[in-house]
Amino acid sequence: MTADEIVKQIKPLGRDSYKKVLLNHGVKEPVFGVKIEELKKIQKLVKKDYQLALALYDTGIYDAMYLAGLIADDPKMTKTDLRGWVKKANCYPLSESTVPWVAAEGNHGHELAIEWIASTQEGVAAAGWATLRNLVALKEDADLDISELKHLLQQVQKTIHQQPNRVRYAMNSFVIGVGSYVRGLTELALQTAARIGPVSVEMGGTSCRVPSAAEYIQKTQKRGAIGKKRKTVKC
Repeated sequence: MTADEIVKQIKPLGRDSYKKVLLNHGVKEPVFGVKIEELKKIQKLVKKDYQLALALYDTGIYDAMYLAGLIADDPKMTKTDLRGWVKKANCYPLSESTVPWVAAEGNHGHELAIEWIASTQEGVAAAGWATLRNLVALKEDADLDISELKHLLQQVQKTIHQQPNRVRYAMNSFVIGVGSYVRGLTELALQTAARIGPVSVEMGGTSCRVPSAAEYIQKTQKRGAIGKKRKTVKC
């Protein structure tokens, strides 16, 4: 299948009610309003396709861009590809989910995450923190730079409340990720969460709330799930 064929296939699957939900969550036109369950049916057929993913993302249609992240052959994605994707990510579902998923499951996630968190562009910086969160969920603790993660927690503690809206959300999620997935840093993440306190994020009039990092990590502790890594961060 080509990108044009897939766009023609998914366009009739769009629903106005779901499109409205997406628009409320910051998605920009053009968007059809295709539910993720429908996109995943195509994902099962295609599996992984590097060139098709690039073509779908280049359409600029949100539904196709989201599907691109699902079918991307992550190890084949170059730094140029990923920098292009984060630049074109015009809403937080793409900049904080799709792009970080592909970056973290590829070969350049760490390098680009560190590059992106230093950006003055809100979406790019948020993508960097989201990528870091995904990396700690995927990689074994022995493969992580623990001293760097400690430094990053300190950075969050010192700067989170001065950051742009979506960067605050992504930083808070990073604290949750470190506390939940890195066994040796759970207590430090809890201390960081306590010191930063409640994180205020404008959620665009939706009913979504910013999760309490401390409460989230503590619930993970109660489930006995601290340190349980994920095979994929895509969903």
